[in-house]
This record gives sequence, structure tokens and C-alpha cells, in this order.
Amino acid sequence: MQQQNNKSKFYFEVAENVWGMKDVFVNLYMIKSSENDNWFLVDAGLKTSLMKIKKMATALFGDKKPQAIVLTHGHFDHVGSLKKLVDEWNVPVYAHYLELPYLTGKSHYPPADPTVGGGMMAYMASLYPTDPIDLGAHVSALPDDGTIPGFNEWHYIHTPGHAFGHISLFREDDKVLVAGDAFVTTKNESALDAIFLQTKRISRPPAYFTPDWEAANESIKTLLLLAPEVVATGHGKPMQGKDMRRQLHYLHEHFFEEFVPQHGRYVNEPAVADANGLLYVPPLEKNPYLKWIIAGAAMVTLTVVTVILKNKKQKHLFKM
Repeated sequence: MQQQNNKSKFYFEVAENVWGMKDVFVNLYMIKSSENDNWFLVDAGLKTSLMKIKKMATALFGDKKPQAIVLTHGHFDHVGSLKKLVDEWNVPVYAHYLELPYLTGKSHYPPADPTVGGGMMAYMASLYPTDPIDLGAHVSALPDDGTIPGFNEWHYIHTPGHAFGHISLFREDDKVLVAGDAFVTTKNESALDAIFLQTKRISRPPAYFTPDWEAANESIKTLLLLAPEVVATGHGKPMQGKDMRRQLHYLHEHFFEEFVPQHGRYVNEPAVADANGLLYVPPLEKNPYLKWIIAGAAMVTLTVVTVILKNKKQKHLFKM
């Protein structure tokens, strides 16, 4: 492929006809049909992802726009550039029917949970948006039979837990799994891991946004039974082979004693939702990490003030 030299700089190959890109801490994917030149986008990253998505699409497919955008779920870091892409491409968006309330302005997600601990990404979770977006008639429910419209080799699996309508995508021919946030391949609660290190290791779904841990483990079991050869997730690098499956099996078998947080709003009681949106959220527990959140916010504020004062001083000296 003529773009091979540039590819590694801003996107990566997962498997045949499957490519991914990381923006800050979240991944999105582009998947081409094996039958023709059609392709679809999986998730839409952050608001900062727009130009990167367009650049990647041009590098892979030229001027050909996607047939559709398929969402694993609608959390803010997976739909950040979605509305602008829809406006520009004018293509349909597909999601599980249980995810539609959060994509049509009808319901907000359960509050993020900073009490789960594990790192700065978790400690600052109360700042993450949970409001819905409104795609109106541009978004539709995926077919009940598990198919992806126009892409016969792929099907989706409902994998709730991290989100009520969360899905994963699977290609049976070579057992490629795009798992979204049903599980991830980095410790996503840690900013160091999620943004910089990205050590390859199978881990729980991002804890600060997971409102149902029982359902999350059932979904992991469902994906484990597929015996995937390659996994690509919403956070972290792709993994493959026996060691990946061993780690996935370990995640499922030791989920509640090692991977479910010791503290958390949803640890002992899940949030509840239906096709119309959120119905119930458990009461907020005392946050054992409040001092770390305050310290982190103070550090950020101090850094910003220092930069502003330094810039003012430099401008003053320049005028002199």
C-alpha cells in the first residue's frame, strides 16, 4: 500500500482490512469490506480527533467516504467528533437500541465515579461529561440479528456493563475482535498508562465509567468464548495469540477479587436503564480519594497560573 511509510506515524494496522488510530488516550478504527471498497468507521474519538480521522480516511481510502459509522457506545471519548463527521459525510450512524437515548438527547449517562481509584484518569472523572448528544434521524438501531448493514463478514455482540448498549464487533473468518471498552489492554485509570506507556495487558473496562460490574464480567465471558485471535480495544494497543487469551481468561476468572474496584458507587449496586434511558443511580459513597482530587486540581491551577505569569513577564521584558 502506497501509504505504508506514513502509516506507522499516526495509525496502525490491526489485521487485514482493519486499521486503528489513538488520539490522546482513546482508539478508533476503520474497517474495509473484503468484498468491495466500502468501509465503515468504528467510534469517533475526542473532539480533537476530527482532523486526524479525516487524514487517516484520506490516506486509506482517498475521497471515498464511509458507508456508515458504527458506535461501540456513546461515552464522550467515543463520540467527540461524531456530529461534525455526520454533518460533513452525511452517512448513517448505527448503535445498539439501548444506546440510542444517549445519542438522541433523551437521557444522560450515569455519573462517572472518581471513587474507584487507580490513577489520575479516575480521580478526575467527575469532570468528564455524561450529557447526551443529539444526532436526531442520523442514528438508527443496529439490526436485531447481529449484522452490520453492508458488511457481511462482521457481526456485533451486545456486551453491556461498561455501557447499557455497549457492543463489540467480531469477524468469524479470522477471529478478529474489536471489543470497544468491554475490556481494554492498558490500565485506563492511570493517565501514565492510558496516554504514554500503554503496556500491553488485558484489563477491566475503564472503572470510572462502568455502572454494572456483574454485566461487565458476563460480557467478558461472552467474548472469551469466541476464542479471538486478535483483539483491538477502545484503550491500549492490539494484542493477539495465546498469551492474550490467557490474560482474558484470567480477567474473567479473577474479576471480582482482583479487578472490580474495592470502592465505588456501582460496586455493590448497578445503575439501571431501559430503552428510554437512565432509571436509577445508586447513592454516592464518600470519596476516599477526595484529597488526591483536590491536590490534583491545585497542581493544575498552580501550573496554569505559573505559565500565565511567566508569559506576562516575558512580554513585559520584551517591551522594555
